[in-house]
Amino acid sequence: MTALYLHHSHPVWWQWVTHLFAHANLQHLSNNLFFLLVFGRFVEDTEGAGGVVAVYLLCGLGAGLASFLLSSRATVSVGASGAIFGLFATSVLLRLTSFNWRRLLESLVLGQFVVQQVLGEVKAQLGGGSLMAGGLKVSHLAHLGGALAGVLLVALLTRVPAPPNSAQLPP
Repeated sequence: MTALYLHHSHPVWWQWVTHLFAHANLQHLSNNLFFLLVFGRFVEDTEGAGGVVAVYLLCGLGAGLASFLLSSRATVSVGASGAIFGLFATSVLLRLTSFNWRRLLESLVLGQFVVQQVLGEVKAQLGGGSLMAGGLKVSHLAHLGGALAGVLLVALLTRVPAPPNSAQLPP
């Protein structure tokens, strides 16, 4: 199983993806699945199922890259938490891209939770806190990297023009 983890000292190409699906223990998996269900559904509402998969993978890669670049080479990355933080950020920011009262209200409620989580990660990183999950140290850098990847992804998506509606195309 540890061959699926992203080993920063000697990463193998597939570990950049497989570490997003491997977890330290059942509780780690359960927590990530819960947040994937909740925040994945919010992303799915606006971007569809393919959007959830794309956001999850891109934010997970961003989380792994942040951890890889900013952590020691002795670090091992495992789990979906960084990708989940990307879903946190994406789900809130996508609701702010259109003026809809329901979505704005959802973004306020979700946004408070997301801001609280991100600030907690910043505080833990700056304070040197070392939470443990399944014998592995929690990577606050990966969580922050995933959230940043989600912010960058939404910023990029809002600049890309939408494809023309097929109903508007001439026959």
